[in-house]
Amino acid sequence: NIYSPRLNYKWSPNEKNIIRFSLGNGYRVVNLFSEDHAAFNGARKVVIANKLKPEQSWNASLNYNKIFSSENICGNIDINLFYTYFSNKIVADYFSDPNKVIFDNLKGYAINRGIGFNSDFTLKSNFKFCAGFTLMDVFQMSKDSLGQLIKREQVHTPPFTANILLGYTITKLKLNIDFSGN
Repeated sequence: NIYSPRLNYKWSPNEKNIIRFSLGNGYRVVNLFSEDHAAFNGARKVVIANKLKPEQSWNASLNYNKIFSSENICGNIDINLFYTYFSNKIVADYFSDPNKVIFDNLKGYAINRGIGFNSDFTLKSNFKFCAGFTLMDVFQMSKDSLGQLIKREQVHTPPFTANILLGYTITKLKLNIDFSGN
C-alpha cells in the first residue's frame, strides 16, 4: 500500500463563481521506455545509473472559475495557480557524456509552479472564441560534485505557452469552422 493523502475543497458563493483548493501527495513509477522514448531511438547508449526509486510529489492548486451567461453570450473564465515539489524525480542527463543518456533519481528536488488562464465564450450569433495561456517556472535543484545545490531549468519546457480558437457554427449544415493555434 502507498499512502497518498489528498484534500480537496470547493466553495461556490453562487452558481456563477466557483473556488477550488487542492493539496495532496502522489507517487509515480516511471516507465522510461514509453515516457522518454526519444532517448532510445538515437545513437547514444542508455545508462540507468542506480536502482530507480519511485518519484514522489506534493502539490497544491487554487482555481477560480467564473461563468457568464446572458441573452447574447455565454462562457467562462478559469484561472489556476499551481505548485508541485518533486523528490526522487527521475531525470535524463543528456549533457555529461555526448555518447550517453544517463537516467537517475535527482540528487535534490524539482519544482513546477505557475499560473494558467483559459477563457471560452460563445455568442448567440454562433461565433465561438477561446483563448488561454500558461506561465511556468520549472527547474531542478541538484547537487554538484562539491555537494552544492545548482539550479537548472528543465530542458524542452517553455516558460510560456498560449492557445487560441476562433470558431463559427453553420447550424443548417451542422458544420463547425475553426481556426486554432498555439
